[in-house]
Amino acid sequence: MSAAIRVLVVDDQALVREGLMTLLQTADGIEPVAAAGDGLEAVARSAEHLPDVVLMDLHMPNLDGVEATRRIRAAHPQTEVVVLTTHADEASILDALQAGARGYLTKDAGLAEIARAVHAAAAHQTLLDPAVHLQLLAAATARGGSAGAVGGARGEAAQPLPDELTPREGEVLGLIARGLSNQEIAAALVVSEATVKTHINHVLRKIGARDRAQAVHYAYTHGLMER
Repeated sequence: MSAAIRVLVVDDQALVREGLMTLLQTADGIEPVAAAGDGLEAVARSAEHLPDVVLMDLHMPNLDGVEATRRIRAAHPQTEVVVLTTHADEASILDALQAGARGYLTKDAGLAEIARAVHAAAAHQTLLDPAVHLQLLAAATARGGSAGAVGGARGEAAQPLPDELTPREGEVLGLIARGLSNQEIAAALVVSEATVKTHINHVLRKIGARDRAQAVHYAYTHGLMER
């Protein structure tokens, strides 16, 4: 039997911290090991307990969750971070992903969603709340409009993709950013999952991303989400 995933809970509200600690005790394969009330305490507790996953709030006193995420990921690369916050605005999402967060959930997520994100993070996989994907897509569409930064207006020649991405790799990256799984991407492009995995490996290497979360950030900032 595999060891339980050790989780550090970080939130500046005591009631939320205690509630999450109690809730996680009922989740299969998860062991809440400690809690912290701000970013500085989160960094210290991470060094002390070396959790597998940190469940991180964003807006906190002394040190916010984004900077705490950045420091924890730099000091303890084996520790993954899943954001759990009330804020699903464009800036918060992008800042957290850039800092190294592996997952991003809003606080209306239930135990099943939180547990799924924790398990995914522990396996070094990315899981973003569907509402987060929708927020990024809406922001990208509003920002780029019908004449997106890459695709151009209908009838115009498409501009070259950044970092020597091929058109197919650009398609794959756009579908990753929309939250599709490898199986769903394969179905959308009518190719095998093995081919999708090859494309994804090429994409991550070319754009310098370590995972899907950073790929989403890249796709958004380069105007590829609406492709």
